[in-house]
Amino acid sequence: MIEARHLRVLRAVSATGSFSAAGRELGCTQPAVSQQMKALEASVGTPLLIRTGREMRLTQAGEALVRHAAGIIAGLTAAEEEVAAIAGLRAGRVRLVSFPSGSSTLVPTALAALRAAHPGTRVSLEEAEPPRSVEMLREGDCDVTLAFRYEGAATAAGPAGAEEWDDLVIRPLLTDRLVGLVPEGHRLARAGAVAIGDLADEPWIAGCPRCRAQLVEVCASAGFTPRIDFATDDYPAVVGLVGAGLGVAVLPELAIESVRPKGARTVTVEPALRREIVALTLPDLAQVPAVAATLDQLARAATR
Repeated sequence: MIEARHLRVLRAVSATGSFSAAGRELGCTQPAVSQQMKALEASVGTPLLIRTGREMRLTQAGEALVRHAAGIIAGLTAAEEEVAAIAGLRAGRVRLVSFPSGSSTLVPTALAALRAAHPGTRVSLEEAEPPRSVEMLREGDCDVTLAFRYEGAATAAGPAGAEEWDDLVIRPLLTDRLVGLVPEGHRLARAGAVAIGDLADEPWIAGCPRCRAQLVEVCASAGFTPRIDFATDDYPAVVGLVGAGLGVAVLPELAIESVRPKGARTVTVEPALRREIVALTLPDLAQVPAVAATLDQLARAATR
């Protein structure tokens, strides 16, 4: 019989390429990983890995098992959560992935309401942009993902991504209009509307650095390890989560200052640029009470 814990180990080994790296990812020792892989190979009756020196690669059987593992684990998670709810344990776990601007706006309100209504439900938060966030959902690395797609954008699946989410449960949340952001002294700062072409020669800014090492170090020097419920490198999200009463944080003064649009102005961009914001999950997971409640609260937060 194939055990879910063995499949999780196999996926970690496949992703990292070694028992040692898989052990670090899973929080266990290299010998423990080796023993579980031997047990899995004994269960299926065929080798799953080929070891050549320090390198490790999957056999054909191993590749097939990894390919099916995400769906199997998602199905088992759904079964475990639903059985727990039926048994009246009033507990649940939801792994949420969101893009940064969703983390600082929709997520704090939704999770605060979810915690108030279901105190036993724990939610972890990780940030990723689509399409990576959608891949994480399909690979079994999260239960709910916030994603977006731009109106009129062409993808490999067709105009506006018409087919890219066909295998998922889609909860529409809102339509988000994009605005331009220019320096306060910019020649277009007081324009009522700006054509996108007017900004063609301007330098553009995108992206955010990610780092949590200092928090762990400071807490360690005080003699404890912090329990991190939500992980985000987006400073507005940190402020939003703290403001919603979901925890505490330590931030540099400049980080708090950077949350405000100081020294910048927003301008309307023409033609209008919009993106559709949705929450996505797998069909099996949509039946899990904690996941369904999370989707409901995200939808409510989008209407406020």
